[in-house]
Amino acid sequence: MDCLFCKIINREIPADIVYEDDEVLAFNDISPQAPTHVLIIPKQHIATLNDIEESQLATIGRLQFVAAKLARERGFAEDGYRVVMNCNEDGGQTVYHIHMHLMGGRRFTWPAG
Repeated sequence: MDCLFCKIINREIPADIVYEDDEVLAFNDISPQAPTHVLIIPKQHIATLNDIEESQLATIGRLQFVAAKLARERGFAEDGYRVVMNCNEDGGQTVYHIHMHLMGGRRFTWPAG
């Protein structure tokens, strides 16, 4: 498989890993859009949100749990943060392995753009 995030999971490509468990890996984004910008990914390859199966719901929920955990650990959970998942080209997805962006440490506005 020629997936960038699968290569990070398999340690074929280096990343600044900030969290790992049996199901999830989180690492700092190489092009951060906030003081904290972490990508949280399932270790199981799932291309897009459209490809999630019911048997994977616990793993998808774990992404959200890890986002909140990291926000608390980094001290911005109470002030607030943004969690984003993009789907397909029009949604802004550029790597076809689902991932959650955790961004914090600054004020965000809406609409996002």
